[in-house]
Amino acid sequence: MLGLVALLIIFVPLHYLYRIFKYGSPFPMLFLRYAGRLAGARVRTIGTPLRRDVFFISNHVSWLDILSLAGASGTAFVAKAELGEVPVISWLCRLNRTVFVKRENRLGVAEQINLLREALADNWSVTVFPEGTTTDGQSLLPFKTSMLSVLEPPPPGVLVQPVLLDYGEVGEDIGWIGDESGVNNAKRVLSRRGSFELRMHFLEPFSPEEFRGRKAIGARARAAIEAALLTALGKPLRHFKHDVVPVRYNAPKESVPIE
Repeated sequence: MLGLVALLIIFVPLHYLYRIFKYGSPFPMLFLRYAGRLAGARVRTIGTPLRRDVFFISNHVSWLDILSLAGASGTAFVAKAELGEVPVISWLCRLNRTVFVKRENRLGVAEQINLLREALADNWSVTVFPEGTTTDGQSLLPFKTSMLSVLEPPPPGVLVQPVLLDYGEVGEDIGWIGDESGVNNAKRVLSRRGSFELRMHFLEPFSPEEFRGRKAIGARARAAIEAALLTALGKPLRHFKHDVVPVRYNAPKESVPIE
């Protein structure tokens, strides 16, 4: 925690000073990169992330995904609106130009799509986690493609790049799943001894113009991520119904409904 506070003291003033003279500050990316390292993540990048005009579609295991992905690529994120109401966290998210959306606000989908389009034009890259929740790193939930509507039709020149976040065997311990609170998960992850490897696979990008609509785009990205995860694990994926997620491995063996 002292290390994270030190990073804030160093990078936040540099960020605001940089913004006086120029747009596109690199300091949020640097803060997130080193914050991920303080939390124990040692990122190994496999493949080449596109740097601009790209829509990353990734599996989702932990809040560490955000630190590590942004630290490696400088991407902005699509996040649940509730996160925008959390003190300090919401401020940090906005520094990285996070787009907050309300999944239950169907009437506001058009406005949210416009925000995503603006983020793509402004930030050059945006990441979405279409599973809608986190997993244990050993499974892949069905994709919820409502936020891929920004790709109907796709902005000119924008590509989609699937991303696999592979925590290996520590995924079960790192994953924020079941009924664990965010505070408890953060305490548990930050109190772990030692470090762990996070293998970040940037898979082959593709043009969304070659697919008919968001569902086809989501299916193409999910197939690529699933194939890469199968290869990484070397064993079949765990399968769960779309309306349940697994609890952590050291909790009672039952499924917990998504809230």
